[in-house]
Amino acid sequence: MRAMSAGRTARERVRAELIREITGIARRQLATEGAAGLSLRAIAREMGMVSSAIYRYFPSRDDLLTALIIDGYNAVGEAVENADAAAPADDFAARWLAVCRAVREWALAHPHEYALLYGSPVPGYKAPDATVPPAARDTVVLARIVSEAHAAGAVDPPGPLPPPPPSIGEDLARVRAAVDLDAPDDLVVRGLTAWAALYGTVSFELFGQFNNTLEDDRAAYFDHTMTLLGRFVGLKS
Repeated sequence: MRAMSAGRTARERVRAELIREITGIARRQLATEGAAGLSLRAIAREMGMVSSAIYRYFPSRDDLLTALIIDGYNAVGEAVENADAAAPADDFAARWLAVCRAVREWALAHPHEYALLYGSPVPGYKAPDATVPPAARDTVVLARIVSEAHAAGAVDPPGPLPPPPPSIGEDLARVRAAVDLDAPDDLVVRGLTAWAALYGTVSFELFGQFNNTLEDDRAAYFDHTMTLLGRFVGLKS
């Protein structure tokens, strides 16, 4: 029994190592060919494998794309969770800024993976449900900051602001349920707006829209913008 278990464990280690090698090469392909150019056959050639062998690990290109997407979302989520955990628990503005910085820093360090997650959709690819929980990890952290600030009475929104339109009430309810956000509609809307602006700002920097516009100190601009967004949400230190 022990010999069988040891053999199975050894095979699992070999399989895990091959999967790491395949996904590592795939990430390099993202940089040179883009997501649409991802090729299992090219990966097999680089690894010295027959093309049929690689399909034992990833039956299709879409399966490999899904693995890369899940890995990417989990990496962003982990960075965001670690940043939030390291900030003072009762300083909601500081937590917000720390989390926003973590998103930007991860994106700048992994631009091609960020583009896979938040850039143009890959033609012909439809993300499966398995990508949804990893994709929500960062948003759950942002929602938790807002929820905890609201519960602590540490939300002081700028105002007066117009109320959300009644026609999006069901959408806001779905948002609350999806990320466990305990907040009234107006705060949910401000949080959604800030979330979209966070990723919009990161994408503008990463994809070159700030070229010839913001050149001197993009980090300072980002911090200032995220601080403004935190105040728009209503977060107080």
